[in-house]
Formats: sequence, C-alpha cells, structure tokens
Amino acid sequence: MAANLAVDDNVISEAQVIGGCKTKKAAVTEALIEYIERRKQKQITSLFGTIDYDSEYDYKKIRVM
Repeated sequence: MAANLAVDDNVISEAQVIGGCKTKKAAVTEALIEYIERRKQKQITSLFGTIDYDSEYDYKKIRVM
C-alpha cells in the first residue's frame, strides 16, 4: 500500500542510522513493527495477576528425563 507521510527528515535519518536501514521505507517499516510489538507486550502485562493457577499442580512430575 502506498502512503505519503510528512515525517521529519532528521528523525528518519536518525532512525536509518540507528537501525542500520538502507532506505527510509525500511526504517519506517522496522519502526512500525517495533511499535506493534511493544503495544502487544503491554497488553500481555495486563494479564499479570489475573490467571488462577492450580496450587497442587506438580510440573516436575511430568518432566521426561
């Protein structure tokens, strides 16, 4: 999908250098992927403390040696 974006050239250039990207497109794509991954991680942390565990479950019992 083609999109025209007005992004500060200094920001794009810095992203290219830091990310080791050869093109502006690669820098923007990598930045968007990282953004999505971080947001997904934040959603996962909202589950902390909400999952009930079986206190009698013995994980060592099912290990195969």
